[in-house]
Amino acid sequence: MSLNPRLTAALCVALSLCALLAVPGNFPGLGGDARVTLAVFALATCAWIGTPIDDTYIALGAGLALTVTGVISSDTLFGTLGDSTVWLLICAFVLAAAVARTGLAGRAATFLVGGARTVRQLTHLTTAALVVTAFAVPATSGRAALALPVFLALAKALADRRRLVVMLALLFPTVILLSAVATLIGAGAHLITVSVLWEAAGERVGFTEWLLLGLPLAVASSHLAAEVVLFTTTRRADREGPVHITAEEIQRHSDRPVTGPWTQAEKRCALLLATVVALWCSEPLHRVPPAVVALIGAIVAASPALGTVRLKDALKTVPWSLLLFMAATMAMGVALGASGAAQWLVGGLPEGVTPVMFLAVVVAVSTAAHLVLQSRSARSSVLVPLVVAAAVGAGVNPVAAALASTAAAGFCHTLPASAKPVTLFADIPGTPTYTPRDLLRLSAVLAPLTAALVLLFAVAVWPLLGVPVTR
Repeated sequence: MSLNPRLTAALCVALSLCALLAVPGNFPGLGGDARVTLAVFALATCAWIGTPIDDTYIALGAGLALTVTGVISSDTLFGTLGDSTVWLLICAFVLAAAVARTGLAGRAATFLVGGARTVRQLTHLTTAALVVTAFAVPATSGRAALALPVFLALAKALADRRRLVVMLALLFPTVILLSAVATLIGAGAHLITVSVLWEAAGERVGFTEWLLLGLPLAVASSHLAAEVVLFTTTRRADREGPVHITAEEIQRHSDRPVTGPWTQAEKRCALLLATVVALWCSEPLHRVPPAVVALIGAIVAASPALGTVRLKDALKTVPWSLLLFMAATMAMGVALGASGAAQWLVGGLPEGVTPVMFLAVVVAVSTAAHLVLQSRSARSSVLVPLVVAAAVGAGVNPVAAALASTAAAGFCHTLPASAKPVTLFADIPGTPTYTPRDLLRLSAVLAPLTAALVLLFAVAVWPLLGVPVTR
């Protein structure tokens, strides 16, 4: 039986690194715990890259290996499951289940998209609606599933204009992925980044701080991407014709009313969601942690009297595999820092690198990382601990470096398998959608633009918002 060439290459690299680390004379100054940590990290990374084994299984195995060898304690490994960011994500999914049950998403889509009269208006109103969903539904795959019925309704209404349907099919996952940076709960990678910043650099980034830094970038990158998608998939004749999407066309693909009087459940759910988001945004005023606010919201959303979803049904929507993956990779990040492995890895950086040059390299590597590591959380697990350690050594603000890396890693549009939303919209029975060639054409233009935009924010915008480039 022949091995997959990618798997063979990954195994060769991992085993070669482990063999080098096992020789005491190699790499003087590298302690025993650091050697074990690097070996485990190398094996886990190569397994993520070159094997079809589940990412969570690999991360749990790596965390267990670090615990058994004494690099980290069992309390450290299991304690990551009790981290406030994990609870924040659990409760956010309960809230999202309550929102999905009421059908508020359909009403919002009808309100926004129904006002479009031109192709460009439709494109940017759809983009704005997708950006807003980052506050209601955590994780990009959940937002893609929620948005799919809306896309099907738009595709049905524009069935005689095939290029516009393909454009919208590409627009939905593109904006969903790029707008995730708007909020802390937008992707599991964000929670990993926050955890690494706290453990490795003692820097706390809360919901409000992330919102202040991420939302402007999400809006700018999403609408920039909308223009790129529009011009790479349509012709001038396609963009000139008028459009008109009616509420009836959206209703055909929704099992909940999208017009008419609001039900009591919809009113309660909308009020609850608005209250939770307002409390998250005003954390500096009341000092209640976002996870506690989310827990209160989840309890109300699932309560017998006021809720719109049963707790056991809502908990079924929680991606427990993702949470375990996050917990295990948090433990791996702790091991990298505590063992001195991260500091040793970045100790050989050349001197004289300017902060802007450093950030440019971080953004470029993070943007391209999706070609090797398809999991967004895995990319942050590998890159952020190294970026934070390198930033400290280079005199760069670790918060700016970590956020730039995480934001740049949100670009993953090159291949249909690069991200779940891209995969979901790539194959829709009975509906024309994009091809791998369309993705490559989009990526060739969008990748350098989004990378440049992230660098611009890190260098020129975030310093105005309280995150300087240097420490």
